[in-house]
Amino acid sequence: MSGTGPWVYVVDDDPFARDGVADLVRSAGLMIKTFASGEEFLAAPRPKPPSCLVLDVNLPGLNGLDLQQELANADAQVPIIFLTGHGDIPMTVRAVKAGAANFLTKPFDDEELLKAIRQCIAFRDKERLYLESEIRSECKFEEIVGKSNALQRVLEQVSIVAPTDSTVLLQGETGTGKELIARALHNLSPRKDRNFVRLNCAAIPSGLLESELFGHEKGAFTGALLQKKGRFELADGGTLFLDEIGDISLELQPKLLRALQEHEFERLGSTRTIQVNVRIIAATHRDLTEMIRKNQFREDLFYRLNVFPVEIPPLRQRREDIPLLVHYFVSKLSRRMGKKINSISRPAMEILANASWPGNVRELENLIERAVILTQGEELNVPMAELKNAMPAPRTSSVCSFHDDERRSVSSFHDAERQTIINALKAASGRVAGPRGAAERLRLKRTTLQHKMRRLGITIADYDTRGSAVA
Repeated sequence: MSGTGPWVYVVDDDPFARDGVADLVRSAGLMIKTFASGEEFLAAPRPKPPSCLVLDVNLPGLNGLDLQQELANADAQVPIIFLTGHGDIPMTVRAVKAGAANFLTKPFDDEELLKAIRQCIAFRDKERLYLESEIRSECKFEEIVGKSNALQRVLEQVSIVAPTDSTVLLQGETGTGKELIARALHNLSPRKDRNFVRLNCAAIPSGLLESELFGHEKGAFTGALLQKKGRFELADGGTLFLDEIGDISLELQPKLLRALQEHEFERLGSTRTIQVNVRIIAATHRDLTEMIRKNQFREDLFYRLNVFPVEIPPLRQRREDIPLLVHYFVSKLSRRMGKKINSISRPAMEILANASWPGNVRELENLIERAVILTQGEELNVPMAELKNAMPAPRTSSVCSFHDDERRSVSSFHDAERQTIINALKAASGRVAGPRGAAERLRLKRTTLQHKMRRLGITIADYDTRGSAVA
């Protein structure tokens, strides 16, 4: 089954009602998929996330309200229209309080149901636009996305120092976004309308780095066929970003120190002193204080650079930003590649959020780019095999109740959910309820957890290593 329009899912055990809704939805030009029970809905792979779920309340087994709770536990934001065979005011109140978009009584009016479905689809589209605008609002500093406390502290420092001309030293691991912070410092400064000049000191051979920094005259050395301005001259009036400053050789460091202190230098092959007005931002992933102890970096140069130090946290210290970053990169890259990708499975997102990311944001962006390339439908196809060996110990913070089709990383959704619950029970010494019990660890109600345990066939033997359990 394929299609590019909005999808409507129908869960109803009455085949006549189910087929009637399906025919009505198809007549409106929408995509439809039907299920006879809540269990079938959870177990079946779905072609794409629905824009609307039409759900019978009185289902056998897992009823409509229980299924709604399962979706809520999995943080699956799906607008739901409940159908019931008789007017039930208490049931209606419960459903609406739990977040139902609408509640209709059978036999329903076709136009009324279609109107409710279209409202759900419009709400879903509005919600997606809101998410994109929320991501953009987190992006006041160009492409810096996130709202974690660790990142916000950095951005507060940026806001404080940006309006000044003080030298800033950015320190952090590779891939943490030091250049984005440097650009933000420039864009928020009075120099924002002048040049922002970048030089990666590690990318230039040491013999050529002096020429790149200060320029040279024609004939200054073999191959110098023309006069060349250096980065200091090009950045005059603006900002010079010296990336990987820790890779500058000891021989060149005194000349750089003089340029920073005196704001003047000479081109190679010239005796004419050139004065410039440049704001310096430097960055490194190295421990400069350790390099000083090893006589690999000048102490006086370090103090000249370290006027306002900013430590940029690695991605593993701001994991709450990973979902925002994933959505941002998927949106940006899918537009660039002409694809329409609007969802990612919750288990896949949890795996991304728990990965170690030694390459930080850059590594995450590269993986999302590969995922967008691999994706053929509208749900992101995350290459799980690349992350399998980079995962830390399993967390027991939540249960994935919304089935996905990532069978390359786990044999099935139910296996993953079952193992997560067992791990939580073991960590809680077999306690289901109470403080630090499995239900609290999983952020579930006790009754919901017990229902899941029965459904998944979890017994005391699966999690109790002592031979007894505390309910």
